[in-house]
Amino acid sequence: MTRTLMAIVLSSCGAVGTLLTGSALSGAAAWQPAAAPLMTKWGRKVTPETAWPEYPRPQWVRSQWLNLNGLWDYAITPRQAERPQQWQGQILVPYPVESALSGVGQSVSPEQVVWYHRRFDVPAAWQGQRIWLRFQAVDWEATVWVNGQQVGSHRGMSDPFSFDITELVRAKDNEVVVRVWDPTDSGAQPRGKQVRQPHGIWYTSVTGIWQTVWLEPVPAGGVQRLEFAPDLDSGQVTIMPHGLRPGDRYRVTIRLNGRSVAQASANDAGPLTVRLEQPQWWTPDTPTLYEVTLEVLREGQVVDRVDSYFAFRQVRVAKDEQGIPRIFLNGRPLFQLGTLDQGWWPDGLLTPPSDAAMRYDLEVLKQLGFNMLRKHVKVEPARYYYHCDRLGLLVWQDMPSGGIPSQGHFIAPQAAEDAPLRPQDKQQFRTELQAMIDHLRFFPCIIVWVPFNEGWGQHDTNEILQWVKKYDPSRLVDGPSGWTDRGFGDLKDLHSYPGPAMFPVMPDRVSVLGEFGGLGLPVPGHLWKQKDNWGYRTFRTMDELRQNYALLIRRLQPLIAKGLAAAVYTQTTDVESEVNGLLTYDREVLKLDPAETRRWHQMLFGPPPRYRELIPTSEKAGRPWRYTLRAPANGWEKPAFDDRNWTEAVGGFGTAGTPGAIVRTEWKTPDIWLRTVWELAELPQGELWLRIHHDEDAEVYINGVLAARTVGYTTDYVEIPLSAAARQALRPGKNIVAVHCRQTGGGQYIDLGLGELLPAASKDRK
Repeated sequence: MTRTLMAIVLSSCGAVGTLLTGSALSGAAAWQPAAAPLMTKWGRKVTPETAWPEYPRPQWVRSQWLNLNGLWDYAITPRQAERPQQWQGQILVPYPVESALSGVGQSVSPEQVVWYHRRFDVPAAWQGQRIWLRFQAVDWEATVWVNGQQVGSHRGMSDPFSFDITELVRAKDNEVVVRVWDPTDSGAQPRGKQVRQPHGIWYTSVTGIWQTVWLEPVPAGGVQRLEFAPDLDSGQVTIMPHGLRPGDRYRVTIRLNGRSVAQASANDAGPLTVRLEQPQWWTPDTPTLYEVTLEVLREGQVVDRVDSYFAFRQVRVAKDEQGIPRIFLNGRPLFQLGTLDQGWWPDGLLTPPSDAAMRYDLEVLKQLGFNMLRKHVKVEPARYYYHCDRLGLLVWQDMPSGGIPSQGHFIAPQAAEDAPLRPQDKQQFRTELQAMIDHLRFFPCIIVWVPFNEGWGQHDTNEILQWVKKYDPSRLVDGPSGWTDRGFGDLKDLHSYPGPAMFPVMPDRVSVLGEFGGLGLPVPGHLWKQKDNWGYRTFRTMDELRQNYALLIRRLQPLIAKGLAAAVYTQTTDVESEVNGLLTYDREVLKLDPAETRRWHQMLFGPPPRYRELIPTSEKAGRPWRYTLRAPANGWEKPAFDDRNWTEAVGGFGTAGTPGAIVRTEWKTPDIWLRTVWELAELPQGELWLRIHHDEDAEVYINGVLAARTVGYTTDYVEIPLSAAARQALRPGKNIVAVHCRQTGGGQYIDLGLGELLPAASKDRK
């Protein structure tokens, strides 16, 4: 980056930095975090002087700014109350009221509001410029007064908003007051996973200012927004500054690794297209960023200067050489593996304790060999996406979910098209969705918009998905992630726990696995709750977790061969009662070995292998089996065993309503034993996989040799590797397959087939 951009974006403060005044200075020494079950190492270092001192807007950077983070006065009052005459104490901004790092740690009900108050001075060097008061994010309804005059209000959880306060401020002793009301889960507004009574996958609600508050001087007619439109094919980039006056000129300097590679000037305030020689592309392995300095010229003088960056990156859906739709990055198919990233913290809740803490999560994901993450129903501070740009992490960005709650859960339409939302609630969702896209569309790391997660407030689905695609055609649209698909979207997204599984290949949509895994491991000493912790599968030791995680990742390989284009593992960290993170909630323990895990992941990123079905399951047509519901004699799994008295029927075997099951023969006793013949014309040469749906534990034998042993249940058909011993026991011609499945509660089902995984064809390896 340019020296200016590097200095401001990566360092702690801008040219002005944080200015503490009066009560803030007197209260700094007395401030203490509120009690919390866990703290991170970054949270323990937070002070009023060091609360998020970094420049908050890496999209376009100015050298002058004033950070208003730090201690503010606060009061919590009934919703209808007037401005308080006295303050209840001090709160550390930008941490939400409920968090430990706010110093308050108090829940706020929908019948209450939070008031904020502080004073500030305007630097003398800013004279003659417009003064903007900027809020990066406030949850949810904010009303702002400066020196006793209301300057405006804003509704939204995640998008930044600003007010021009030039006419209201003086050089010294200015006052800003903010009133915040948040309906949390009593309303239908976008809120993500917040609930007032956290449990399970629902987290502690937050209220108020939760990202940086700051002042910025801007010349009249200065840059208010900056867009870039790079084109890979032509090597050109179009630069579009917004906010300039008619007749203004501007010039740009483009640098790569600090070296100037292009300079150009525009004779008016419109777009400017610049061609670069041999442009370098942005990828997860080579995240090349071009730095840009833009100077606005008026009557021959530089009146404004901003620093920014862009990347040459293209994403689209296309068919590979086998005719399978996949996600293409820069003209090449790229399998994407990432985590479901919640972005919650034990000490800051919605707000990371520091920029370094936020960056740490991303660095761990890169260290583990992931190339993507799905930012789950939350919008992070802008610097988060800058770090993804810089590190090379693709981002699927969720819209924070809304909808009518029911005892902490969102109503999820399964058959109906619409959630029961009022017209004004639908409009608010669309307002915040557009604001999110406008705010984040700058960042090249973002390649997929996810307007809906599962059925959480899902409404007017295809209309909204189509609008997003039209509004930003440069990115893909996920049609909703999990649950009820409506037939539109670049991606068709399955959720399968623990999985993995996939939708069959479609002619015009990409099959992706938006959530899978959820393997849990509670780590004593690093738990938010000492009991009632959970994962989709929970293990007792790190070695158990390691073995099962490795198997999950290995089982992605045959799915990739069939057309799976991406997979999202749940999840980056533990969160409150969830213990299915790769990191503990306090980020102190990484549950997997980085080097080993990276090797497992790297096996997925090469040319897609090929999959050949050898013995079909009963998914499309029932396959013949013999079965018994009574325990057979010893040796029942051997080829010579006499099963002529067993009943003949077709698979699959189970009870109606079992998730993912295709029941053709009812089985409702605790145990079932099955035998059949698999005939092979010749011995297969590739890697062999069982395709199986088991509910619950199952043992599979081939020619009397144990081929696989499964524990627990699946909710769909999955692939598991055949044992080496069973591979050796296979022979051309007839092979005897024997299965025992046992059930202890809930649904039940058993069916299986056999497939072969082959290396990518030679033409795919070029």
